[in-house]
Amino acid sequence: MRAWKPAVALALLASASLGWSFKEDLFQVSKNLDIFASLYKEVSINYVDETNPSDLMKTGIDAMLDNLDPYTEYIPESEIEDYKLKYVSTQFGGIGASTVFVDGKLYVNEITEGYPANKQDIRAGDQFVKINGVDVKGKDRTQISQLLRGPRNSALDLVIIRDGSVLNKHLVREEIKLPNVVYSAMTGQVGYIRLDKFLENSAQEVKDATQELLKQNPKGLILDLRYNGGGILQEAVKIVNLFVPKDVLVVTQRGRNPEKTIAYRTAFQPMAESVPLVVLVGGSSASASEIVAGALQDLDRAVVVGQRSYGKGLVQQTFTLPYNSLVKVTVAKYFTPSGRCIQEIDYSHKNANGARDKFADSLIKKFNTKSGRAVYDGKGIYPDVVVSAEKLHPITIALLNKNMFFDYANSYRKNHAEIGAATEFKITDGDYTQFVNSLATKDFDYTSTSERLLGDLKAETEKEHKSALLKSDLDDLKAKMGSAKKTELLTYKPEIKKMLETQIVSRYFYEKGRIQQAFQYDQELGAAKSILTDSPKMLAILKGEGAFKTIGEPGKTIAGLDK
Repeated sequence: MRAWKPAVALALLASASLGWSFKEDLFQVSKNLDIFASLYKEVSINYVDETNPSDLMKTGIDAMLDNLDPYTEYIPESEIEDYKLKYVSTQFGGIGASTVFVDGKLYVNEITEGYPANKQDIRAGDQFVKINGVDVKGKDRTQISQLLRGPRNSALDLVIIRDGSVLNKHLVREEIKLPNVVYSAMTGQVGYIRLDKFLENSAQEVKDATQELLKQNPKGLILDLRYNGGGILQEAVKIVNLFVPKDVLVVTQRGRNPEKTIAYRTAFQPMAESVPLVVLVGGSSASASEIVAGALQDLDRAVVVGQRSYGKGLVQQTFTLPYNSLVKVTVAKYFTPSGRCIQEIDYSHKNANGARDKFADSLIKKFNTKSGRAVYDGKGIYPDVVVSAEKLHPITIALLNKNMFFDYANSYRKNHAEIGAATEFKITDGDYTQFVNSLATKDFDYTSTSERLLGDLKAETEKEHKSALLKSDLDDLKAKMGSAKKTELLTYKPEIKKMLETQIVSRYFYEKGRIQQAFQYDQELGAAKSILTDSPKMLAILKGEGAFKTIGEPGKTIAGLDK
């Protein structure tokens, strides 16, 4: 015994400790399962009122998981199909139409080009009355989805109302496959690829799009991840591999369980290793999007343009449970090639109010890209080149939420057989005036931020018994706000006009046309194209010259960029 080296003794002690800890964990799990099963049984049998055992169990499971993070969730058998569509593959049997409830009635919101609804001349603005003989009145969104979807080649009969006339439509469902790459084309001298999700086959779709664009000898490529909430990690690794050499570290996931610690490296030769590349990100770019943007930034392979990304550095894995149910569990955090984890919210701790906080600036660490540029963890992916996000005014948001754009776009489509090229479409001042006038016949009103704050102030003065003293001033302020509010449709005309044009163009050219038309106003796209056609500037950014040496330093970030 005395001949043993201290290191060996410590190793055995650690091993014994781990073994004891594991046994203790198993005992606690077994003990608490017995308690939970007994409690569930006694409540289900003896509670004074009748209970639904399935609902009771779902509530208990959800409450337990709610104490962890929002990404760890239980999926019962009834929700499996929706789960697969959201996280695995967007393939299903359907007609290619999305719907929206407006004033309790169900309308077609958007049509997908080339699918049964489009082939049978179903249009945005058509009202669904019956689906296969079933009245849609009183049905919720889940029930409507179940009625519209079904096996491939199965029949679907619709009763719809259009312009006051009742129409009957007979359709045959097809396999609907919503692409990951929703649009790719040349825009000027550069190639553009918009990737909306990282589900099955996304890497192959990006590869195919890149291959087609390279045939046109672009000055560079733009990979747009601004609206991409993530998906499958392995697909993200494959996409990075299209632009960097074989056997390069892309991302490392590290979990409490050693089996969940995995380093992902590129596995094949790239197809566009030397093509100048820009990645667009925004506040909605999350998870797998951040893996791609973070890896390409750390490797100094691409210039990242836009706003700070969402900040989700957690990896989930799905496990099968009895009776065809699933649980999605956060098993690890991921780290970019430089070693940073971009997770923003600390879900392992709660503050005094029971909420989770962002990681404090004092805890944020500096890392370095391949060429030595400074980057930081804990705050998502900061862009190399910042383009301030356009924030919508409350009146524009209210118009959207109350479907005012939807109604006018449908009316516009009825009165205009064609609108010319989507890339150049703009409404006239006369069209805008007509839109504004149409609101007079609608139930449209909204409370501005200043009006809401004034209401809060009035409530406080009443609590403090000062309302009589300040009434005249408050009433005068309210009147002035009301006067200013009347001019907001003119004050914010440019942004309202953009939203209106987007709705209108989709009635003629669907999603593709909507993307093309928006290019006219896309500041991030303009910045990306400018960089790709200015080789010295792009090189200076990637080398970290001057202001590009440090990216997103805490306390020194650009105003309006941070969330």
